[in-house]
Amino acid sequence: MTARLADIAAQAGVSEATVSRVLNGKPGVAAATRESVLAALDVLGYERPVRLRRRSAGLVGLITPELENPIFPALAQVIGQALTRQGYTPVLATQTPGGSTEDELTEMLVDRGVSGIIFVSGLHADTSADMQRYEKLRAQGVPFVLVDGFSPQVRAPFISPDDRAAMRLAVTHLVALGHTRIGLALGPKRFVPVLRKIEGFVKVTREQLGLSDQVIEAELIQHSLYTLEGGQAAASALIDRGCTAVVCASDMMALGAIRAARQRGLEVPDDISVVGFDDSPLIAFTDPPLTTIRKPVPAMGQAAVRTLLEEIGGTPAPHSEFVFMPELVVRGSTAAGPGVAP
Repeated sequence: MTARLADIAAQAGVSEATVSRVLNGKPGVAAATRESVLAALDVLGYERPVRLRRRSAGLVGLITPELENPIFPALAQVIGQALTRQGYTPVLATQTPGGSTEDELTEMLVDRGVSGIIFVSGLHADTSADMQRYEKLRAQGVPFVLVDGFSPQVRAPFISPDDRAAMRLAVTHLVALGHTRIGLALGPKRFVPVLRKIEGFVKVTREQLGLSDQVIEAELIQHSLYTLEGGQAAASALIDRGCTAVVCASDMMALGAIRAARQRGLEVPDDISVVGFDDSPLIAFTDPPLTTIRKPVPAMGQAAVRTLLEEIGGTPAPHSEFVFMPELVVRGSTAAGPGVAP
């Protein structure tokens, strides 16, 4: 064994200790060095250990929610392209209602020897979920990065948009147009991005319209589902409470809000303004074109890949959150509030 280590070390131009770390799958070895050792094994005719054979395929798992919301395929495309450019093969695992759970998909990917996993809007965003599943994954030696969501209990890099800043952008825009009764339609309260949007919305609405937190939370915030139907239901409730503008937590919900307005015979944006969130593909071509908060998908996707590859290469990224600034994209679904001169 010692002679073999010496041969491999000489061929790869590294120390025997480094060869030992690579063969035993230990962290702390740069990706380029690891590849040199594996190449030396091949040149000298030694079989790669099974564990290394599987991992050397360069598979990286990407677990996303359902793909009906176009923001998830958009993010998957950015991540997939970035991985491919670095020589890795992305494996997309999608959760569907009644299908495989996140834990089942994770187990499947680990069994296939993936080099790492990127989770998008997973259980890490759910404050009611058990975060021990991620510690178990770390104990298995699988690097991972978490996108859209945060938990202080998980030692991993997180990639998020600034949800609080997004609400400030949306509400400031609507207040400038003369709206004084602005509603917020979003998903279930247990999710971290929802809680952050509420926090940002309450703060900016209190500052700019002088409303109390109690009034804002009781009358201007409506929880529903992140779907077109969910947006329709939430917007209906907010319109019934006198809102002349609705900020939605996704573009799909915003399309539902427009449908709710039209069912009441209201015109968007003449009678009610609607703001979405994401700037999903094709959303600029809706009727009317949707004013929305653009989620920085390219920057977030590339950061997720870069951070994961650092982890895979043995240089762990800081166990902290990288927060990306969204931007307001003004189109045709917002206008001056009723009774306000344009």
